[in-house]
Amino acid sequence: QVRLVESGGGLVQAGGSLRLSCAASGNTFRTYNMGWFRQRPGKGREFVATISRGGTNTFHSYSVRGRFTVSRGNDKNTVDLKMNNLQPKATAVYYCAARHAPLAAIGGVVSEYEYWGRGTQVIVSS
Repeated sequence: QVRLVESGGGLVQAGGSLRLSCAASGNTFRTYNMGWFRQRPGKGREFVATISRGGTNTFHSYSVRGRFTVSRGNDKNTVDLKMNNLQPKATAVYYCAARHAPLAAIGGVVSEYEYWGRGTQVIVSS
């Protein structure tokens, strides 16, 4: 089992940037495909980005592609989400999640992820 703790959320003006970070407990971080998801007010949880165990494969949702970038540091047990040119529609609680998967696998389905953090709030003002 792994414990995930997100940080880096906050209030930012439209056009600004934030870097979210997720710290994982234990010494098995390399065995997890990691994902970022978000839940906007009144909406369900949606996929944002995913990165494979070794970091070689990534995939970003169409709505954030070109502005958000997922990365990971297996030596530090962290996965980051760099968010640029934020717009008010990005206001949400952002969650990181982990699942056991083959080395190069990536995934964007909420139900496939086994472990979740408690989330970090991002608010983008217009």
